[in-house]
Amino acid sequence: MAYNNNRAPREEVQSEFVEKVVSLNRVSKTVKGGRVMKFSALCVVGDEKGRVGCGHGKASEVSEAIRKGIEDAKKNLVNITLQGSTIPHEIIGEFGAGRVLMKPAPEGTGVIAGGAVRAVVEAAGIKDIRTKCLRSNNPNNVVAATMQGLLSLRNAEQVGKTRGKTAEEILG
Repeated sequence: MAYNNNRAPREEVQSEFVEKVVSLNRVSKTVKGGRVMKFSALCVVGDEKGRVGCGHGKASEVSEAIRKGIEDAKKNLVNITLQGSTIPHEIIGEFGAGRVLMKPAPEGTGVIAGGAVRAVVEAAGIKDIRTKCLRSNNPNNVVAATMQGLLSLRNAEQVGKTRGKTAEEILG
């Protein structure tokens, strides 16, 4: 029996994105033959430079569900506004019953956030922030509320452009 030992080792393709699984859920459906198990995965993808996305994948195997969730997250990538290593202003993101309060923090504070919010914030590249989940702690709603809040962030230049003023006039 001949072995082919001359094969080049497979090179792992390094992704430019940070991929995180926020939550994994097992659901079962009872059918005539017993229970059928399926899995759903909530995933977050970001480049740690201001681009972040979240996605949801469902499959009969855990690894397939995670792969589908990461693919969905890459399709939903959005750019967010950063100011240095934090966010430009305080904001409350809302989605369904989920509400997330996000406050800018001075440099060196770190990420003060719970699990679902922490995954989104770290994937986005925010290094200093304080957050609090105010109502629901359902990971799906918390991630969506965090994304909605980050999307609605605006800096002085963006506000000035919509008002027809300069950033200096806005800041006072």
